[in-house]
Amino acid sequence: MKKNTTVLIFMSLVALTGFSQTTSEFFKKSDFFFNTYVKNGRVAYSEIKSDPSTLNELIEMAQGISVDKGNASEYQSFWINGYNLSVIKGIIENYPLKSPLDVGGFFDKIKYDIGGTSITLNDIENKLLRKNFPKEARFHFVLVCGGLGCPPIIKNAYLPSTLDAQLEKQTKLALNDPNFIQVNKNKVKISQIFEWYKGDFEHDGKVVDFINKYKSEKLPEKVKVSYYSYDWTLNETK
Repeated sequence: MKKNTTVLIFMSLVALTGFSQTTSEFFKKSDFFFNTYVKNGRVAYSEIKSDPSTLNELIEMAQGISVDKGNASEYQSFWINGYNLSVIKGIIENYPLKSPLDVGGFFDKIKYDIGGTSITLNDIENKLLRKNFPKEARFHFVLVCGGLGCPPIIKNAYLPSTLDAQLEKQTKLALNDPNFIQVNKNKVKISQIFEWYKGDFEHDGKVVDFINKYKSEKLPEKVKVSYYSYDWTLNETK
């Protein structure tokens, strides 16, 4: 009995070590991938299309990874990277195209085998991230839908050790971008992201309060807010 117990403990430790290495390797290779194919906030889809081996390897690796939401930073990092990689995968499989919306059911029908499940992009965003972390509105500035209307994709992977700083940085960059938050005296036009997910930004006040939390030049308290049309043009390098 004692010998069997020792063997089981050893096997458990090996399994845990292997899991940790797999997760670490996924983040490492994702970082290399984004660094290689992301340029100025856009994706070099044509380059990936010509040699999709690295992307395919990452997607295959992600299929067997399981993360626990109890470890929030690892869970969030995995699914943010997984979402962005899956968007790129979906575009590559249909490339060339002008917009992700050219593909029927791109966000709500097509499923990706990732994280031990088969899941749509919308379900990654809404069921795994937003539902489990309802007060984390910064997700909207790091989940990149493949359109220019989204905040720009970064050329790094999101990592558990740096996730909070990365979320903070990307949110500040978006909300201080004059093209993303368009101010004209006492009027402001903002992304439809704030319209579609309004409740996510109102946990501690109004949408304007959320924007001002990150914006260097604050919006006036009684500013008139409207929304500009979302740009679904593919975020492709030129």
